[in-house]
Amino acid sequence: MSGLSLAQRAVEVLTTADGREKTALSRAHAAAWFAARKAGTPLEIGTATPPLQPARPEKPELLSPRDVPRRRPGSEAGRQALLHAVAHIELNAVDLHWDIIARFSHVPMPIGFFDDWVAAADEESKHFNLMCDCLEAIGSHYGALPAHAGMWRAAEDTAEDLMGRLAVVPMVLEARGLDVTPGMIEIFRTAKAADAVAALEVIYAEEVSHVAYGSKWFHFLCGRHELDPKEEFHRLVQTYFHGALKPPFNEEKRADAGLPPDFYWPLADNSWDRRPG
Repeated sequence: MSGLSLAQRAVEVLTTADGREKTALSRAHAAAWFAARKAGTPLEIGTATPPLQPARPEKPELLSPRDVPRRRPGSEAGRQALLHAVAHIELNAVDLHWDIIARFSHVPMPIGFFDDWVAAADEESKHFNLMCDCLEAIGSHYGALPAHAGMWRAAEDTAEDLMGRLAVVPMVLEARGLDVTPGMIEIFRTAKAADAVAALEVIYAEEVSHVAYGSKWFHFLCGRHELDPKEEFHRLVQTYFHGALKPPFNEEKRADAGLPPDFYWPLADNSWDRRPG
């Protein structure tokens, strides 16, 4: 393991199927990367060929979004389904962050780019394990329910476009997490599920930085290529994201992450009434 480049380590994570094993390997590789950086002997970034799709465990069964059963969030079964859905999102996020490292390691980028995505992958690994711990505490586990099969589509669509990947994954999909997580926290607070509330609050706090990494490096590349960031963001989202963005938006947290309203409101579902009251 010690002789592997960062890109090769990323592929190791991507080709590990079991969620707990994948995230343990992810966290070990992140620790090795940052230990080497601290020692002044950074690992080689290198190049590698990531799989088009990451390895996945036999369960959960992956279904079309329209076929995933709907459950009322106020019920115990609904809260279990919500935790399972978040675990699935976090596992995909682990792979998305290692994939951006492996797939685009040939693009000349400052070492801080790799620092950011290794850190994000490490935090997503922690988030997946927090959700698994919550599921196991209520007698369930990741894989007990079917899950969304479309989570990896954005990665496939942007497999050859780094700016497209940054626009769609952190700046659209992860930004959506900032919009919906406060509501999830309230569901579990109402149910007096303290462990789930604590876990989701960790996720909510740390996801802001992941969106910010996307915005930072998107703007960096726009500067490199002399592109208008807002216009390029709109073009790329309209190219790669399927459908309109869904309000309401968490404008405060999006601003904290470097996403101004004129980036996302023009792409919003215009059937939503923005007016207060």
